[in-house]
Amino acid sequence: MADRESSRRAGRYLRYEMVIVEDGGNLTKTEPRGNSAAVAETEPEIFEVWIDQNLCTGDGLCVQEARDVFEFDLDGLAYVKDPNGDLLTQPGARTVVPAASLDAVLESARRCPGACIHVVRARDGVEVAGPDAGE
Repeated sequence: MADRESSRRAGRYLRYEMVIVEDGGNLTKTEPRGNSAAVAETEPEIFEVWIDQNLCTGDGLCVQEARDVFEFDLDGLAYVKDPNGDLLTQPGARTVVPAASLDAVLESARRCPGACIHVVRARDGVEVAGPDAGE
């Protein structure tokens, strides 16, 4: 606000504008800088996902929706995979959700009959999809 006031006193008017666009989990903000044109900055929001195998029913909706994130183990339950594709079988193991798979992972959490998929924001641990979302 101080910049706007000083600009008015100097006889210049700057237009302040911010546009936020969510695209596959990426947050893009555009802001003018001084007298130059608006420059887009990308600040991706990072999400993590984990499965509570005690609640997993083995229906496989998640594996069908997002094969790069979910996979069955020999016990017939779904687990998450790390970015290298390795299965993480430790209880409560989390993995980062690839931006390209975010929509599929969110849909998997919403549709899961066992309500066992938890999608959380990495920066604050808030669950955005799953049984504890919105609490």
